[in-house]
Amino acid sequence: MASVVFFGAAASADTAHAASERSASAGAFVPLPPDAVKRLKSSDAVQVKSALDDVRVSGKAGVAAVPAIVERLRAGLTPALTLAAIETLGDTESETATDILAWYSHHRNVEIRRTAIQSLARTKGTQAVTALRNALSDPDPAVRGLSATALGDMRAKDAVPALFAALEHNVPEAAAAIGELCSDTDCERLAAKIGHMPFDVVTSGLDEVLLRPPVDVKDEIKVKIVGRVREMGTAEANRFLKGVQTRWPTRASARVKQAIDQAVIATASSPGADEATRAQ
Repeated sequence: MASVVFFGAAASADTAHAASERSASAGAFVPLPPDAVKRLKSSDAVQVKSALDDVRVSGKAGVAAVPAIVERLRAGLTPALTLAAIETLGDTESETATDILAWYSHHRNVEIRRTAIQSLARTKGTQAVTALRNALSDPDPAVRGLSATALGDMRAKDAVPALFAALEHNVPEAAAAIGELCSDTDCERLAAKIGHMPFDVVTSGLDEVLLRPPVDVKDEIKVKIVGRVREMGTAEANRFLKGVQTRWPTRASARVKQAIDQAVIATASSPGADEATRAQ
């Protein structure tokens, strides 16, 4: 496979991406032009770029073009076309693109690695999870953060141990991902990091935990977590608890809601807490 270096994305790629988003938001996909695959195989960069744009606009309907795009990436493209091709594979959301995207997630150029990670988050699959888990140790903070977020979004529960390791190695985005995925035991483990890690980092994960349904995390665990935050007795704790209180679903657990309400009141007198809360 030829090596490429990214020097900058073409402005037209942004235009195609915007068009793709508009198409998806409208709930319909634009059919792939019949000559798109032929243009992808062209030696003319303009033809290749126009074909990639058409595939992006087609979204999932452009899956028939995936093998041709993969073939071009394996053969090597110009820097700008390489980036456009990787982005396009993400737009197709085809798991068959995962292998080549996983390869590019190790590319020497950081922009290409970042883009490959973002596309892997959309193509999904077991191989994507493996690549994302490996990328948690990438030297670039953005790659690590994007990988952690993607694992959470993909509900990759097997990645929780790797996410804890990443959290302990300065990947703050891992906390929210853990909060989306953790079992009762792991959720408690995350809460135990209060006081040992930045409060806003830990609570980005606890926020996810508290708002998950009871079938995912028991009310008993949520009450314990609220208690841990309450014990902090700080303005930060009060603001966090108030935020959860404000967003608490109407039909969610009354038991947990009561614990949150009591914790908000108990931390209201903390230095720096909101005056409105103190008046309650």
